[in-house]
Amino acid sequence: MHHNEADPEELKQKFWKALADSPFVFLERKAEPGEGVVMTAKLDPDANSAIWFFTQRSNSLAQMGEAVCTFASKGHDVFARFDGRLSEETSRERLDKEWDRITAAWFDGGKDDPNLLMLRMDLGEAQIWDSDLGLYYNTKMILGGDVRDQMPKHTAEVQL
Repeated sequence: MHHNEADPEELKQKFWKALADSPFVFLERKAEPGEGVVMTAKLDPDANSAIWFFTQRSNSLAQMGEAVCTFASKGHDVFARFDGRLSEETSRERLDKEWDRITAAWFDGGKDDPNLLMLRMDLGEAQIWDSDLGLYYNTKMILGGDVRDQMPKHTAEVQL
């Protein structure tokens, strides 16, 4: 099997496309491993270093802080695990932008429901595996900005 030289930009785009196609992640706070829940990620094509979630203030995620997401694409060709920090998103403009009928169904009081909490996850380290390339990357900020200088100099391919 020949060695593929992967373009990190291509890998990043493939990841975002897969996440947009199936925006479901398993999200857990690092302080509470084992308390993870499946969440719908709200994406913004112009904000490639953050994602958003709607939850209830009564949810354990409301304690925010360091968190980790696990993702598998619909076709099981892209897998990712990425770290980040959860904080409350206070921008009404952002809330308006990400609000939809599915979210509205969960909150009787609509956008002003007192139990509504919008979380922002600022993304950190990511590990992304792409079956087409047979590559597994562990890198900082692969989800935002130019990280070519941080990419591993070589990758190991293992055929099972």
